[in-house]
Amino acid sequence: MKTRPIPILIGAAQYTQRKDANPVLDPLGLMVKASLHAVRDAGSDALKSIIDTVCVINSFSRDDDCVPLAVSGSLGIRPKNVIYSQIGGNSPQTMVNSLARDIAAGRRRAVLITGAEAIYSMYKASKGKRVLDWQDNVTLRHLREKNLPVNFDTLLRSGCEHEEEMLKRGGDEYHKVNNSIEEAYDLFLPQFMYPFFETSLRYLSGRSIKEHQLHMGRRYECFSRVAFENPYAWTRKKYKAEDLTIAAPHNRYVVYPYTVRVVANINVDQSAALIMTNDADADAIGIDRSKWVYPMGGAELNNIWHVTERPRLYDSPPIREAARLSLEQSGLSLSDIDVFDLYSCFPSAVEISRQAIGISEDDPRDLTVTGGLAQFGGPGNNYTMHAIASVVGRIRRDRRLKAMVTANGWYNSKHAIGIYGADPPDHPWEDRDDSALQKAIDAEALPSPVERAEGILTIESFIIRYDQDGQAERATVIGRLRDGRRTLADVKTDKTALTRLEHSELVGKKGEVRHDPTLSRNLVQIYPFDDDNT
Repeated sequence: MKTRPIPILIGAAQYTQRKDANPVLDPLGLMVKASLHAVRDAGSDALKSIIDTVCVINSFSRDDDCVPLAVSGSLGIRPKNVIYSQIGGNSPQTMVNSLARDIAAGRRRAVLITGAEAIYSMYKASKGKRVLDWQDNVTLRHLREKNLPVNFDTLLRSGCEHEEEMLKRGGDEYHKVNNSIEEAYDLFLPQFMYPFFETSLRYLSGRSIKEHQLHMGRRYECFSRVAFENPYAWTRKKYKAEDLTIAAPHNRYVVYPYTVRVVANINVDQSAALIMTNDADADAIGIDRSKWVYPMGGAELNNIWHVTERPRLYDSPPIREAARLSLEQSGLSLSDIDVFDLYSCFPSAVEISRQAIGISEDDPRDLTVTGGLAQFGGPGNNYTMHAIASVVGRIRRDRRLKAMVTANGWYNSKHAIGIYGADPPDHPWEDRDDSALQKAIDAEALPSPVERAEGILTIESFIIRYDQDGQAERATVIGRLRDGRRTLADVKTDKTALTRLEHSELVGKKGEVRHDPTLSRNLVQIYPFDDDNT
């Protein structure tokens, strides 16, 4: 009887471009460089001849669905299939899981997955501090032609427009990330959503504001120590907890309660690449078995799509279920995992994952292998490929080690989990149908929030926005009306009182909400502000 192919990772590489690099590689050049390193890492001259699929993770700094063919041409590969992923930090792990199933089913023989960002260099060039010879970079050309700023807002909106075009071209539906009320309160950027999760988590924990700031800081202090030891990290500096989460002139609030040093740093030039094939072909082309690392289990599930329709802002059922499915496939229990890389775009992402997976608060195991998106770097949608490449290296050095990697897209929205080790999974990769689980998650969705609210509002979470000088300029709450329906509102107050909100626990408080037709938003008045919970 023919043996079912077993997917294995045989090549992995990362590259971080120096800040003073000359010449400056664009994302395509960075992808090619990482991919060449991954081929060399695998150690077989015959490898290129069997790669039949090249997959590129969506790149904000070169958002071009022709990039997979360009990578292939530069490497001298002639793939039968090319893939350009959708937007989402879940994408690298999602692609590893999906392509592992394809390899196990015999639909693919060997795959190269790569991705890169060069937003740091693009930003420097926009300020006249760097000259870029990126003639064929469609994103840079678009920004210059439209006279658009180089920032995450511009790049993400442009990426969404391109993704919508690609999906429509393929006959697929594009799902907007915000519902109408979220759009009305300008909640498009992830930095405006994750603080809602954080203030909800803080209230649930019972910690005071200061206690919670230090709690976040201690977690990211541990992450900074890992980044300090990582030669691929963008920022290699050890921080103390208070230096990370206490607002200061050089560490201003971005959106409360997050300061600059705990949010994902997208201004990096980084690339990574992975090569996966099956065990029989790896043997046939002479890949040393000491390089083999098995994807032992994996799963992908989505959260309720719109944040304001989720019954609990501090939870993630898809992470819980995806972790359970991944462990079951691998034949492992949570106690068998030696190291984790929990997606860390914001502190709440780490905390939600930790709780959903079932990792205890005082668990001594590492929760990052890279140093996290704030210190290691957050190269757009491609961060998790760096985590997987790091895991591959660690398992090769210690064949007993088992690792779990979590990947998160948008606002705790799209999730993928992978488990890695030096042994094949207990249960083979197959086209498993998890649609019943997804339907059960989706079935908990609340009705759309009330757009024109009147009456008493109980606050569930809140955020404060700041300008570039770190001055508070607007606060927004999510809450429930007396009939249980959810709504949003901006806090009706002056700039002085906004600053006082940093020291006030608004969650659980009540206020009078009214719709303002001039602003087309609800306003809530809360009295008095409570400064005691600090």
